[in-house]
Amino acid sequence: MEAQKETSQPANKTSTSGGDQEEQCCSNTSCEKNEEQEPSSPKQGDFSDPVYKEIAIANGTINRMNKNELLAKCAELKLDTRGVKDVLKKRLKNYYKKQKLMHSAGAKGNSDVYFDYICVVDFEATCEENNPPDYLHEIIEFPMVLVDTHTLEIVDSFQEYVKPVVNPQLSEFCVKLTGITQKMVDEAKPFNQVLKQAVSWLQKKELGTKYKYTFLTDGSWDMGKFLNTQCKLSRIKYPQFARKWINIRKSYGNFYKVARAQTKLICMLENLGMEYDGRPHCGLDDSRNIARIAIHMLKDGCQLRVNECLHSGEPRSVPISAPIEGAPAPKTPKKRD
Repeated sequence: MEAQKETSQPANKTSTSGGDQEEQCCSNTSCEKNEEQEPSSPKQGDFSDPVYKEIAIANGTINRMNKNELLAKCAELKLDTRGVKDVLKKRLKNYYKKQKLMHSAGAKGNSDVYFDYICVVDFEATCEENNPPDYLHEIIEFPMVLVDTHTLEIVDSFQEYVKPVVNPQLSEFCVKLTGITQKMVDEAKPFNQVLKQAVSWLQKKELGTKYKYTFLTDGSWDMGKFLNTQCKLSRIKYPQFARKWINIRKSYGNFYKVARAQTKLICMLENLGMEYDGRPHCGLDDSRNIARIAIHMLKDGCQLRVNECLHSGEPRSVPISAPIEGAPAPKTPKKRD
């Protein structure tokens, strides 16, 4: 829901009691900003190893290439030739880095994947053309797209519409933006029931039990604003399994070294040489396109890792020094007191 995310005002802060500890993602306030940092491979070892000098030399050679030379080299190595010049450079650098490190360590296979699955979420919510500062966005579409990080494929998806309560009548702007009609939400289930369905779907995939997984979103709004606000409106506790996530905008900007203005969904797709597939602002289609970007980044050598969490009711950055942990097994949240 990119257009709505760009224009949304910060959600109203609600007072919380000292005992509302489920709002925190960690026991302290160590979730500090680290947007300019890029995680290194946990298996890189000693940087004095001669292999890193070889990598530096290869990087210097790549930096001096023009776009035609970059395209020719990618084609020679049978790498993807789509994308702008900076994307091609990053692709080649990561290819040579991975090859040299694997050769040096005698490693085989894709050993730098942190999670077995990544679950992409992009909610759609009620909105007005000009939202007042106190407007409460209610989730009206709950989509999830599951990416297998080993096969680098979308393997399944979930989608349910949700019946709003505070603003049951959708605005004309909302219908036009999202394609979600009044009939669709009138016939939908309330959020707490849809959330139970979503939890059941995740459980059937054995996520958090047999397989390590995490969530991925296009920005901080889906979890930090929309889901957080909706849980308060529905009087249920925020789900523990959704407290940490990958903000792909941060990951993309850090990995390809581009400005924030180049991390909008359409910009990311275009810079990677792809076109949007589907209807913009359809939550499921947005999720699928975000998943395509994530898969492309994994192929280019990006080590997608959790970089945001919900702390005291607000989204915070997770430092790269934090341990790499998968989301806990999904459980239906309890009601608020």
